[in-house]
Amino acid sequence: MPSVDVAVVGGGPVGLATAIAARLRDLSVVVLERQTPPIDKACGEGLMPAGVAALARLGVDLPERSRPLRGIRYLSDGLVAEADFPAGARGRGVCRKALHQALVTRAAALGAELRFATKVEAIVDGAVLAAGEAIRPRFLVGADGLHSAIRQAGDFGARKRRANAADRFGVVRHFRIPPWSERVEVTFGDRAEAYVTPLAEDEIGVALLWSGGKADFDTLLRERLPRALAERLAAASVVPATGVRSPDRGAGPFRQRVARRVDRRQRNLALVGDAAGYVDALTGEGLSLGFECAEALASAIACDDLPGYERQARRLAALPDRLTRIALFAARRPALRRRLVSALARDPALFSSLLGLLGMRRGCAELKARDALGAARLLGRLAFSTPTASSGRA
Repeated sequence: MPSVDVAVVGGGPVGLATAIAARLRDLSVVVLERQTPPIDKACGEGLMPAGVAALARLGVDLPERSRPLRGIRYLSDGLVAEADFPAGARGRGVCRKALHQALVTRAAALGAELRFATKVEAIVDGAVLAAGEAIRPRFLVGADGLHSAIRQAGDFGARKRRANAADRFGVVRHFRIPPWSERVEVTFGDRAEAYVTPLAEDEIGVALLWSGGKADFDTLLRERLPRALAERLAAASVVPATGVRSPDRGAGPFRQRVARRVDRRQRNLALVGDAAGYVDALTGEGLSLGFECAEALASAIACDDLPGYERQARRLAALPDRLTRIALFAARRPALRRRLVSALARDPALFSSLLGLLGMRRGCAELKARDALGAARLLGRLAFSTPTASSGRA
């Protein structure tokens, strides 16, 4: 049987980042992925500054056809709150396929063995069976997304979920139109949000997130979101997707729960990325957090210390997960959402500090918040403040 240090099941962005981080630590790596690159997927496509920094550490060159992101803009019920990332930091809007190709190029250059169009058939006694071959890695990593087969096969304390009206889904469409902002623009509607991300000088990505059952892009845009967005997009042409009839990509349900990221019985089996549990796409932290956890996992493997990865991943995810839950709680309650957006509109400096805490993984002295509980108390105070006439208006 072939032997390798790390076998990664799932060749999406986080799986490839794990392979790159492992190769940077002189570990042999094979990546097994059933699709062929570049792999597209429903994604907001806006990288927060923490994600941009992680890719720089991994030596990944972002494609020229992308756009810098200076911050976030919220629109809700006629109110506007906007702020920049602190200290001149920038995120990046980049098409998912272009990002995936950049990661493939870097992983291949570092000597990772990339086996695309290869389906994993089974995992038996620590060996991975794929394409009629058995691979026995020292460590096996599941990076196979929201509906991870590795998570379902292992003992990660994953909770079985039942479909319900609160389930959240996402769908993405690209439009040929010059971006009208250097920020990611988030528009709140009826149990739905639209995320507009600049991707190039003549292209934007529009991700719609919602709850309340299945729906298509056009129906959501017409019935669940403010008319202004649909009117703005009416003049734009839709960017066709390669090789498929529909221009849209869908994902969900988002919420996936696990008790641990390292298998309780097979101590050499770990999860990373969406496979390791997911809260929601509301704050756009998925890829950034996934890249950081990929680095932590590779370091733990190099030290033969997967329990160390468990601890580090929990620390990395604690604040983004809790802030996402708080934001999701507010998004579902229009009155609370209006108060929150109003408070952020009145104090852009405070909004900027929040973006630094979440999007840059830096402690913000202005917030006096060193952990998720402190951030939760801050958002609570903001949410229950009284809107004033100084709040921004759309």
